[in-house]
Amino acid sequence: MIIFRAKRWLDENEFKEILKIADYSGYDKHGAIFKFNFDKAIRNGYGYEDVVLLLQEYGLEVDENELEEIRRLYEGIRIRIEWDRSTGSIKLRIPWRLYYRVRDLIKNIGARYIGKNEREIMYRLLPNKLYLLIDELNKNGVYIDDPENLLEDKPLPTIIELRNIELRSYQREALDKWIENNYSGIIALPTGSGKTIIGIAALTVKPVRTLIITYTREQMFQWRDSILRYTTIGVGMVGLMYSGEKRLAPITITTYQSGFRLINDIAPYFNMLIVDEVHHLPADKFKYIALHSLAKYKMGLSATPIREDGKHEELFPLLGGIIYYRSPAELVQMGYLARYKIYTVRVGLTRKEQKEFETLRRKYRALIGSASFQEVLEAARKGDERAKEALKIHSQIRMLLAKSESKIDKAVEIAKKELERGGKIIVFTQYVEQAKKISEKLGAYLLTGEVPVETRKNVLRRFKETDSGILVVTTVGDEGLDIPDANVGIIVSGTGSRRQFIQRLGRLLRPKEGDVEAKLYEIVLEKTPEEYHSWKRKKIDLDEFLV
Repeated sequence: MIIFRAKRWLDENEFKEILKIADYSGYDKHGAIFKFNFDKAIRNGYGYEDVVLLLQEYGLEVDENELEEIRRLYEGIRIRIEWDRSTGSIKLRIPWRLYYRVRDLIKNIGARYIGKNEREIMYRLLPNKLYLLIDELNKNGVYIDDPENLLEDKPLPTIIELRNIELRSYQREALDKWIENNYSGIIALPTGSGKTIIGIAALTVKPVRTLIITYTREQMFQWRDSILRYTTIGVGMVGLMYSGEKRLAPITITTYQSGFRLINDIAPYFNMLIVDEVHHLPADKFKYIALHSLAKYKMGLSATPIREDGKHEELFPLLGGIIYYRSPAELVQMGYLARYKIYTVRVGLTRKEQKEFETLRRKYRALIGSASFQEVLEAARKGDERAKEALKIHSQIRMLLAKSESKIDKAVEIAKKELERGGKIIVFTQYVEQAKKISEKLGAYLLTGEVPVETRKNVLRRFKETDSGILVVTTVGDEGLDIPDANVGIIVSGTGSRRQFIQRLGRLLRPKEGDVEAKLYEIVLEKTPEEYHSWKRKKIDLDEFLV
C-alpha cells in the first residue's frame, strides 16, 4: 500500500484533484491520508511524471521507496507490440487499464480495432506510423513492451568504410542534411551526379541492416557492384532478392516489384530503407513498401521527385520530405557536371498532319467545351461517355504530334550534322516504330524494350567503346539502364513530363575530356501544345519543397 500525507489544509479543488490518483483514507494527527490508486490514476490520464508533479505541487509527503514502487507499477504496464506477417502490420496489445488513457491517441494515429479478450484490447497499425505512436505514448508516460526486438537497432556485423572514392562537397552536404533530419529524407540531384554514392556513404554513418529498393534489375546489380567497389564490406554481406536469386543478407537489394511481394516477410530484419528513383514510390502498389517497412532510418534518391500528377505530396510523409537539392546548372558551375546548352528546335506539321490535327482538335473541343484536361479526366473516371471519347481523341492528338514526319526528318538532319563533327549522340523517342524508322535512316544502334537483355548489353557495350556514333532509344533508356556517356541528345518524342526531360538531360552531363559542352536538342512542333509543355517543364523549382 502506497500512502500520501497532506500536512496542510487542502481546498476543494486540490482535494478533488488528488482523488484522481488516490482514495481518501481519513485524517490523523499528521494530516490527511490518501492511498494511491493505480487504476484510477491510469483511468484519469496520469502518467508517472504527472503523479510526481502533483505530489510536489501540493506538498504531499511520500516515502522515496514508495515513489520507486509507483515507477515500477507504471513500467510494468505497457502496450505490447508484435509483428503480424500475414498483414505486414504491427499488432498492438493494450491492457484494459491503459486503454481509456490511450484510446483517442491510438485511433487518431490510424490504428484499427481487431479484437479483445478479458485482459486486453487489440489494434492493428501500419508500421510506418509506429515511431510516431511511440513518441506520443512516451510523452504521456506510456511505454512499449517489445518482446520481438522490433525497435532495436540491428547493427551490421562489421564496421564498414568508404574506399576508392571521396565524397564531393555537395554529396557531403546532402549526407549531413540527412543526418541532421534524424537520418531520413529525400535527396534530389541530377542524373550523373552520384546519388548512389550518397546512399552507400549512408551505410558507413548509420551501419545497420539495410534494405535497398531499385526500379530495375539492372540498377539492382549496379548498386551491388558499387557497394563492393566503394566500401570495405565483404561480398557475403550483400544479398539480392528477386526472381532469379533470393538471399537475405545484412544489406539486401531488391526491386520495387519484388519488394512489394516480400516486405511483409522481411520488414522486421531491417532498420534502414533506401529507395532509389523514389518518384515511383507513390504508385499504389509500390507505396505499400514504405507503408509496411519498419525502418526507422530512410533515404529517398531521385533526380525528379516532383510528379506531374501531384502524388509527390503523398511521397514526402513516407520518407521525410526533400532535405537537399542541387540543380544541374549549380553542379555545372561547381565543375562536377559537363557544361550544357539546350536548343529548342521548332518544326511544323506536314500539310496532311496539320489537317488531321485541326479535325481532331475541333472534335475534342466540341466534346469538352471549356473544361480543363483534369476535369475531363475526372469525369471519365466517373463514367462520363463524352469525357471517355474526348480522352481517346486527346490520345490520338498526342500520337499524331509525337510521330510527326517533320520531327523525324529534323532529328535525322541534326544527328548527321553532329556525327560529322565527331559527336556521340543519343536520340530519344517514345515509340518503338518511330525509333526503328530513325535507326534505319541513320544506320544507328537501336535500343527498345523488345531487344533481348543480352543483345541490349552488347549494344550498350559497343556504343560505350565507340568514340563517335548514334544510339536510338525508347523509354527503356530513361531510367534503370547504365547508358554510356554521350555529348549530344536529341529528343524527338516523349511524355512531356519534366521528370523525363531531366532524366534525358542527365545522360549527357558526366564531365567530358577537354571540357566539351553537351548539347540537348528538343524538337517541338510549333503552334501546338508541345510548345506550352516545353516551356512548362523547365519552370518547376524544387526549392519550394525543401524541408
